Amino acid sequence: MKSFYKCKKPVNRNQKFIENFFIKKGLKLLVDLSKKKRPSVNEMILNEPLIPELNDLYNLYQYVLMNKRTTILEFGSGWSTLIFSFALQELKNKFFNQVKSLRRNNPFELFVIESEKKYLNVTKNRIQKFNRYLKVENPIKVNYLYSDVEMTTFKDRVCTQYKRLPLCNPDFIYLDGPGQFVVKKNINGISTKHKDMMPMVSDILKLEYFYTPGTIIVCDGRGANVKFLKDHFKRNWKYIDDKKNDQHIFCLIDPSLGKYNSLQLKFYNKKG
Repeated sequence: MKSFYKCKKPVNRNQKFIENFFIKKGLKLLVDLSKKKRPSVNEMILNEPLIPELNDLYNLYQYVLMNKRTTILEFGSGWSTLIFSFALQELKNKFFNQVKSLRRNNPFELFVIESEKKYLNVTKNRIQKFNRYLKVENPIKVNYLYSDVEMTTFKDRVCTQYKRLPLCNPDFIYLDGPGQFVVKKNINGISTKHKDMMPMVSDILKLEYFYTPGTIIVCDGRGANVKFLKDHFKRNWKYIDDKKNDQHIFCLIDPSLGKYNSLQLKFYNKKG
């Protein structure tokens, strides 16, 4: 099978355009909150959820919409979770009948794994409130999972892993967690809890051979972790370094695995 998928990348927009986009979606609150003071880079513990970054959220919305994603796995939670829920809702309303022919058993579902119960509850309550406020009918299913994170090794390299993962096979993965200061245990005294260390997630690598061609991974910053992924991936991933938005994108461009994967790629590539 020689079917391939080319990831569609959002067009860069100016701030005014992006603000109007969210206002039209009924999300003016995000615009207002985005103008508050941001925390410093060295803050170890935040008592409040992070301020929404409109440019990042707009790009995430567009990546999901333009590439017609069906199942999202999000490492970490926050404003992005809300945006993913709305993007999937829009796709569900438009393509629900079409995905019935695909081998996707969690169509238009969002899976969220979070290492901090406080933020998981904040995210859950936020989505419920916005769904009520915007009168969303038949909202998409959001699967929330709490899991500790611990230090481990992958091919003798020190890194982190979640103790539990949700059972799903996503076609879109967003890497924005865990925070580097919440990990448990250490490897020979090494932990990411030091301010000069950095996040180093290995879970994506362990599941690489389950992902179907066409799968997209977006990493929010985390340049060192991205390098770790790049150096250990075994399959054919196209890599995009979006320096302007501090996002790293991987798209799995292996040939189709067979009939059902080809149907999936055809769905992604269809216009509309």
